[in-house]
Amino acid sequence: MRRIAILIGLMAAAVLAPQAQAQPLVESDRIDAVSVTVYRDPGRGEGAIDDDWPGGYALITETRTITIPAGRSVIRFVGVSQGMMPETAIVTGLPQGVNEKNRDARLLSPAALIDAYLKRRVTIRRTSRATGKVTEGEAVIQSGPGGGVLFSTADGVEALRCSGLPEGISYSGVPGDLSAKPTLSVVTDSAASVTVTVQLSYLAQGLDWQANYVAEVAEDGKSMSLFAWLTIVNGGSQGFANAGTNAVAGAPNKEDSAPLPNGPAPELHLQCWPMDITSTHPSWGMPVPPAPPPAPMMMAPAGDEIIVTGSRREAAMFDVASPVAVVVAEQEELGDLKLYRIPEPVTVAAQGRKQVAMIDRGNVRFERVYAAEFDAVDYDPDYAPGSEPATRMLRTENREAKGLGVPLPAGQVAVFERTASHGSLLLAEADLRDLAIGEEVELDTGESPEVRYELIARPPGKRRAPYRVRVTNARGTPETFEFAIPYRLAGKPAGIVERKGVKTWRVTVPANGEAVLDFAILLR
Repeated sequence: MRRIAILIGLMAAAVLAPQAQAQPLVESDRIDAVSVTVYRDPGRGEGAIDDDWPGGYALITETRTITIPAGRSVIRFVGVSQGMMPETAIVTGLPQGVNEKNRDARLLSPAALIDAYLKRRVTIRRTSRATGKVTEGEAVIQSGPGGGVLFSTADGVEALRCSGLPEGISYSGVPGDLSAKPTLSVVTDSAASVTVTVQLSYLAQGLDWQANYVAEVAEDGKSMSLFAWLTIVNGGSQGFANAGTNAVAGAPNKEDSAPLPNGPAPELHLQCWPMDITSTHPSWGMPVPPAPPPAPMMMAPAGDEIIVTGSRREAAMFDVASPVAVVVAEQEELGDLKLYRIPEPVTVAAQGRKQVAMIDRGNVRFERVYAAEFDAVDYDPDYAPGSEPATRMLRTENREAKGLGVPLPAGQVAVFERTASHGSLLLAEADLRDLAIGEEVELDTGESPEVRYELIARPPGKRRAPYRVRVTNARGTPETFEFAIPYRLAGKPAGIVERKGVKTWRVTVPANGEAVLDFAILLR
């Protein structure tokens, strides 16, 4: 035992020796000003943002005031973004620049403490079930934190118990490599003690943005209002208060980076053991306790906010109609990209989302079109597929003459229709790709039960396969129907036009009427 005690003492001295020679430490946990410029996930396309760990990134610029001593010192920038890419960090304003930088990725948590104290001594505090007496004793943690925590005491190897009475583990201190917040450390030199204002800039993963549109079709069925929210999602554990916030639309060239730890710090999951030592139980172990019931669903994720002048409302509560007065993001040019700048500072909360008004157009004129696409089928005299519903499209052009004329960033569109009897009702949800000024805008609002088409195959020849398409309109108004035929046609039947490089039958189907097209495709 004496040899073990001497060995432990020597190990402790070895651990403490570098600390005695440590360089002066300066902690900077106050940010004077911060700006956040968010870039979209380049691989997401038109889909929704991953709320667990968004795939975009952001350029973060922080301004801090620090006092550094003479000589060499370590500056810890506490509270950087959790997804910080340390290789991109640039620090300006230090007297002699940066000699070394380190991203302190281990965050303080119960699981991290258990892991940091593996093979180290801790104090176990317990309450006796029989007497209620509180006792303390030393122990060495042998395994953890995944599953169960085992430790050695004077009584042998034991597992953490779940007696229902107060018990816990006390640690002698917090290890120096554990931080309560994400931290970047730099080593610098200074000829004299000085107070300086420094700027820290870096790229960070775990942020993303998209446009969320609300389109409301008017009662006349020919125009709609279009309102867009700029939605910023921060998946990290660190928020940015009163930040100058921007979003960039487009796809700047960016190489893939190594994945970083995402989401909150790992949780400590413990298994309960009976009030005994593990050696008294059979080798096959104890049954695993059942999983706890799932948490109740919430109406909206915590931290969701919508910015409206003079007030803040939860995202689930906003009206379909655009607000009368809002803070609107201002569009600027950034080379071939589009920059949307929020004109006043906002807070991008940790693991939350921020919505700011972006686009507001009150009278967008559109055309309602019912569409389908021909898919060639082999001839079968018994083939009778019946009628199929056509797809209902709302189509317009991104021009001022149509009520638009602004770049439309990719995002999701909720389409509502206003009725005289029920007000605004949800019609459909659709995805929208990036659209420049002058491009066609199409919103897919789902299948129509009233405008249907039927394809009939006829006996083919050696070089031709004839078909007939019949479309019916059960609506009380004439409707436009388009039938795309992406094959080589034999001849050019009446009503065939060229649309986006594809032969398309375009016809106006009378109210409560039908239209028929006979056509043939070339087989070789």
